[in-house]
Formats: sequence, structure tokens, C-alpha cells
Amino acid sequence: MVIRVGRVPYLDAEPFYFDMSRRGIAFHDLVPSQLASALRDGEIDACPLPLVDCFKLEEEVQPISGFCIASTGQSRSLSVYSKFPIEELGNSTIAVSDESTTAFRLLQILLAMKYGVNPKEYVTVRDDHDAMLLIGNQALRLRRGARGYPHKYDLGEEWTRWTGLPLVYARWVVRKDLDPKDMALLEDTLYVGLEDGVDSLYHLADPREDLLMLPRDIIEYVQGLRYYIGMSEQRSINKFREYSDHLGN
Repeated sequence: MVIRVGRVPYLDAEPFYFDMSRRGIAFHDLVPSQLASALRDGEIDACPLPLVDCFKLEEEVQPISGFCIASTGQSRSLSVYSKFPIEELGNSTIAVSDESTTAFRLLQILLAMKYGVNPKEYVTVRDDHDAMLLIGNQALRLRRGARGYPHKYDLGEEWTRWTGLPLVYARWVVRKDLDPKDMALLEDTLYVGLEDGVDSLYHLADPREDLLMLPRDIIEYVQGLRYYIGMSEQRSINKFREYSDHLGN
């Protein structure tokens, strides 16, 4: 049976897919907000599932070792761009990328529990808004700011300053009905990604025009990422879940 993997088209996830084609693993290109339903419906067998969806699907999936996508300090790929200081976003309208899950929940936690702010409503980026949340490659392209939004907040940095912990965006999971032999193959493939895939990003010779990033920008970005859950990452996961549960729906 061919293993079907959800491929997230973001720079931070690229290393994990480095050796998959050679091993006959099939890709389904999906943004983070589409992964949970694809897993639930059996369209894919594994993916880097957003952290908030890991909590919701814990009866249906299991982690693959400790593989994750996390950052320490600045994330550079989870950013809020605002017309006003963040502490003044009460009764405001905030646009949220429809690709987002964990970042949206993180924004809600930070606004409510760190800043004591209650926005008027959350809308799409196509609607009028006072601030907007962008993630992934779109946020990387605007990592220096967005015109018309003088205030920029990196949510990874906000979380780390507040908690002293890295921010875990997603962790690799598989459906519980996946054959153990296939899971072992996928686990080995992810280890290769951590070795050779990450190394390949350190040795890029040309700019990434799609991201408006030079090789040195990519190296700086990758140096802030973590791909395996250690003690601090697990503490961060636990704290994120605690805050999310406290906040409620």
C-alpha cells in the first residue's frame, strides 16, 4: 500500500519531504487548515498536524516519534500586522488567514490572556479589518512588514517572551490504522529529512524568489526552527493546551 502524506507547502516543512518521493510515498498538497479533515476522512495517512488539531484527533491518530515543527524566539512565519498597537485591538476587526489553525488559536490566547483584549470580530482577509494574521510563506514574504500596517507582531516571539518556551506549531502524526511497517518506513524517512533535508537548506546557492529570501535569510530562518520534541517543547505543548482549554470555545 502506498503511504499518503499531507504535504504543507511552507518552507519550515520542506526538509521532512526531502526523501519521500524516492521511497514511493505519495503527496497530497494541503494547507494546515485542511489536514485534520483529510486525516479523518482517510484521504491521507500522515502529516505535520497543527497542534490544536492534535488535541481534537488524539483518539484517531498517534505521534510519529517526537517529530514536530517549532520555533524558539521569532517564528518569522506567524505574524500579525496591525494599524494599532496590539493592546489597543479591543473592539477591533481582525482578519485571519483561512490556512491557519494553531496560529489563530495562539492569537486568541495572547489577546485574551496576555493583553486582556477582546476583538469585535474575526473576518477573512477579503473583508475590511484593523489587523490581519498571516502564516507560512505569505508571512515570510512580508517578514519586514506590510504597507499600511505600522505595527507588526511575531506570534512565536510573543509566546516565547510570555512563557519562556518554544512554540510548537505542529507535530507529525499517523492514523492509528496505518500498517506498522509503513509507519516504520515513514519514521525513517523523517529522520533522513532532519539530516539531509535541513542540510540542503543550509547549502542553497540561489535566492528563493517565491519567498523573497536570500540564502543567508533562509539560514537565519532555519536556525530558529526545531524539529524534534524535547522537554521544553513538551512543556510548551502542555501549556498551550492548558491555556486553550481555559479560554474555551
